Amino acid sequence: MSKTETKARAGTGASDGLSPATEVKTAMAGFMSDFNTFQTDIKSRLQQQEERMNMLDRKTMTARRPALSAATDTQAPHQKVFQAYLRSGDDDALRGLEMEGKAMSTSVAAEGGYLVDPQTADRIQSVLSSTASLRAVANVVNVEATSYDVLIDTSDVGAGWATELAATTETATPQIARITIALHELSALPKASQRLLDDSAFDIEGWLAGRIADKFARAEAAAFISGDGVDKPTGFLSHSDVADASWSWGSLGYIATGVDGDFDPAKPSDAIVDLVYALGAEYRANGTFLMNSKTAGAVRKMKDADGRFLWSDGLAAGEPARLMGYPVLVAEDMPDIAVGASAIAFGDFGAGYTVAERPDLRVLRDPFSAKPNVLFYATKRVGGDVSDFAAIKLLKFSVS
Repeated sequence: MSKTETKARAGTGASDGLSPATEVKTAMAGFMSDFNTFQTDIKSRLQQQEERMNMLDRKTMTARRPALSAATDTQAPHQKVFQAYLRSGDDDALRGLEMEGKAMSTSVAAEGGYLVDPQTADRIQSVLSSTASLRAVANVVNVEATSYDVLIDTSDVGAGWATELAATTETATPQIARITIALHELSALPKASQRLLDDSAFDIEGWLAGRIADKFARAEAAAFISGDGVDKPTGFLSHSDVADASWSWGSLGYIATGVDGDFDPAKPSDAIVDLVYALGAEYRANGTFLMNSKTAGAVRKMKDADGRFLWSDGLAAGEPARLMGYPVLVAEDMPDIAVGASAIAFGDFGAGYTVAERPDLRVLRDPFSAKPNVLFYATKRVGGDVSDFAAIKLLKFSVS
């Protein structure tokens, strides 16, 4: 190829081709044109969707049912799903919703959430623990059975002095007694109307829980002292009593005041002293007096030979009063001073009396059996009996 042809061909390429800057500019112009077209199409689609949603909202607002309640429980799953269906027409959640029977639902209190109410049970138990009854000083055990057995060694081992060469003789073997404490059911069944529970300005259920607690406390306190053991605990005063000089296992020993229905007017405090020292030394260290308020009022006036009161009040708030240095538990179910009455007891009740109970307290809320009333059925299983007859002594207001 000649130099003339080469120059001509080169001149023709330079005049027909585009420079790199021009090519980039042309490409960008085409891209922007396509993007603007895409953006316009998207805006058009969004506008159509918005118009469709507005139309659906207007239809929903027009056909919506009136509210059934001013205060809707938004925590209930079925109510959340139904509200979503009304607002958007989405029924997918409704299809997958698991329906629960009313009596088995715990998500809504009025539909079964109070079948077992732990808050009520806690409140009842706390009041029982703080009630002034024999359980305050007795041995309290929790059991998961229908009864509780206490094993007691009622006799001593025989022993004797031996010499080096003499044959050793057989000695007495201790005897073991078994005391079975059966658990009995304590129950209460108050009721209130559903309308009262819904519209009351204060906590009706909390108030009923307090009333149930008071009933339980008074019923068991009386049974621990004088219960006959028939469908209730056996009280320690229900056991037979004998003069302490002839006491044997299975009965409670007593000290007589020497006067029927009263203290000896010449030396009234001697009976209190005799009662304290009738109890064995191993029990006396943990001894507690038990009497009611009327008896405490009479004992409160007693003085020793030097004119000092036998009774001393507690030095701190909540500390029990003391008689001859031993604490006094004022239990109103103890009998009054009367002819032949054992109005004062003294002993180590932690060793002498055992309270056995199941740890759970059940509260059943029953809105169906007594419509339109709601029944609150509370039950507690508890038992009690003397576990060591040597640990309790009585003061009997009699001549002998």
